[in-house]
Amino acid sequence: MLGDDAELTAAVLAAQDGDETAFRTVYRSVHPRLLGYVRTLVGDPDAEDVASEAWLQIARDLDRFSGDADRFRGWAARIARNRALDHIRMRGRRPAIGGDETELTGKPGDADTADEAMESLATGDALALIAQLPQDQAEAVVLRVVVGLDAKSAAQTLGKRPGAVRTAAHRGLKRLAELLGADAPPSEGALDAVPPQRERRGRVVTPAGVTHSRSRAQKDM
Repeated sequence: MLGDDAELTAAVLAAQDGDETAFRTVYRSVHPRLLGYVRTLVGDPDAEDVASEAWLQIARDLDRFSGDADRFRGWAARIARNRALDHIRMRGRRPAIGGDETELTGKPGDADTADEAMESLATGDALALIAQLPQDQAEAVVLRVVVGLDAKSAAQTLGKRPGAVRTAAHRGLKRLAELLGADAPPSEGALDAVPPQRERRGRVVTPAGVTHSRSRAQKDM
């Protein structure tokens, strides 16, 4: 394990031992991508509040987590998704799911995705376009490309089979390529080669009012 994943894994372990600086490292590494995922579920006005609720639970339940950086991203994404769906239920609206999810079961795409679509977009523009996709495709794209989960972890987050997630991501990114006017066909295995979005150096996005059980100071993140 090298680079950012090794740093995040070490930070999670240290945060579990009560290291507040390590928890800030975890937050800064994961929050921007997690917030982008929440935005695809609840929309921009409510995303910060829902993400804050997710971080409250992450901080409270951190001692129960076991695993490396990839597992932590998936675990955090599941918590965020549950908080987002709770929020949707409370406001009396359901997410718009495009088509019957059962049609995706066991039908992985010919290739993972068209990475040209994502490479040509800034993060904000990408999320705006992703919001136009059917919900199952939008979630698959964000979890795999933005959050950086592999197909298995994304499938666990969504409660689906990996093949269904690959197909949804493939279809979603093909649609994004069409929206961008991209002519290039998707290349085999391209999705796994697309790096996850990273937070810009020096820029910290902190949800208001997030606190946690060990008095970690979110305002310093």
